[in-house]
Amino acid sequence: MAIPKLIDEKVQTLLSLLHKDERWLIAINADPDSMGSALALKAILSRKVLDIGIGHVNEINRPDNLAMIRYLRVPTRRLIPNLIAQYDRFALVDSQPHHHPELEKLNYSIVIDHHPILPDKPVSAPLTDIRPKYGATCTMLTEYLQHLKIRPPKLLASALLYGIKADTQNFQRKFIDADINTFKYLSKYADQTLITRIVRSEYHLEWMRYFSRAFYNLRRIGTGLTAHLGKVQSPDILVVVADFFMRVHSISWDAVSGVFGETLVVIFRGDGIRKDMGKFAASIFGEIGSAGGHKGAARAEVPMDALDGKDPEMFVLKKLSRGKTASFQRI
Repeated sequence: MAIPKLIDEKVQTLLSLLHKDERWLIAINADPDSMGSALALKAILSRKVLDIGIGHVNEINRPDNLAMIRYLRVPTRRLIPNLIAQYDRFALVDSQPHHHPELEKLNYSIVIDHHPILPDKPVSAPLTDIRPKYGATCTMLTEYLQHLKIRPPKLLASALLYGIKADTQNFQRKFIDADINTFKYLSKYADQTLITRIVRSEYHLEWMRYFSRAFYNLRRIGTGLTAHLGKVQSPDILVVVADFFMRVHSISWDAVSGVFGETLVVIFRGDGIRKDMGKFAASIFGEIGSAGGHKGAARAEVPMDALDGKDPEMFVLKKLSRGKTASFQRI
């Protein structure tokens, strides 16, 4: 099916779901791509429904995400039962229900995403639009806007452009022509000064100590690196360290772990050539927690209770090396 025809059918389905007397909540696992996508869907729903809210399931601590919320005025709130009770219909963007336990609790009318589809975890909704070949969900939502002839105002265009920029890592990760064309289109309307402010807000000063801990605990497994950071104040710390280690010459993948609250979190990064990190994460952690993602980026979350008292660092090391403890070495 040609993309224009596909978008036309999806847009018509979306419009058929909207009623003036209903309140809609857009659920997200907050990051630049999901926030930009949520703002775009909010713009589409505007004036067609009674009210629209955005609710996130994760803690938002990364400075660039906080800067995006501040400068681009993203009206997201924590997705809690009291918020959910205020709405009639639910939409999900840049995620699928199985990506987070809190997302699985809602019955969605709309699911728009670009992550891989898992055969054993199908997504069902009146409007389901999942295109794994796309580099960002923001690209998909911009196509919806263009089809509806809605020109994005400055802040929305900036959010969508930054979402594409972040999820493709400046087009170093997987992308298609649609992502490039959309980026060019949005560049005409986005505020580059605001985007620069967001990009320069990457780290909290107090995060520096975690880099020291990561270097001390750094180990090598074949062409990969792994480090356990112990207890962390935010899983976002694991993300920035994992991204940093992918800059090391001759390293094709890494896994950075830490304990956040009562959950063991493992962030995976890869070069997108050798290992499929989404499948790798799911294969070793999927049976005891939630795990999955893209070929070059993935995440696993395991309840600490599932470790049965095992040391988290050794637990992750043995999982990564498939139980062969001799196959990893301290750097």
